[in-house]
Amino acid sequence: MKKYVFVLQGVIFLLLTACSGLKYSFVGVDIPPDAKTVSVKPFQNNASLVNLKLSNQITTALKDKFQSQTKLNIIDLRGDLQFEGEITNYSVLATAVGVDKAAVNRLTITVRVSFVNKLDETKNYEQNFSRYADYDSSKTLAQVEDELVSQICEALIDDIFSKAVGNW
Repeated sequence: MKKYVFVLQGVIFLLLTACSGLKYSFVGVDIPPDAKTVSVKPFQNNASLVNLKLSNQITTALKDKFQSQTKLNIIDLRGDLQFEGEITNYSVLATAVGVDKAAVNRLTITVRVSFVNKLDETKNYEQNFSRYADYDSSKTLAQVEDELVSQICEALIDDIFSKAVGNW
């Protein structure tokens, strides 16, 4: 029995040694091993309908995502990974019509993101990301806005993060 334990320990040691140059993560993150920093410029709000908290909410959520999911340091400018962007759309439209009025409204948020990976330029992108959430028209936007914006921002941040460093 001791022989098998010794062999098993040796195999584990060899596997760990052989894989020491790889960057591995259980969350499916693909970040160059030399990357140490990420910078996120504040997202500008250029939508025709403006939510005053949204710019800060998206910027902070993206930083928080990198802080919780990676070992990269967050810096203000010129990170190894760099994000900047703008909110291009914040709109409410009726999506389902009931008797005499809209039964469901949809809040849509669109952001344009520019991502630069200084260590692997093939990963650079500029892309629009859009997400929405529906709500009952018996409620006003003011009644549901904070909750919906939080849901939409979480989905947008997941999309932006996955596009930049996801390994799927």
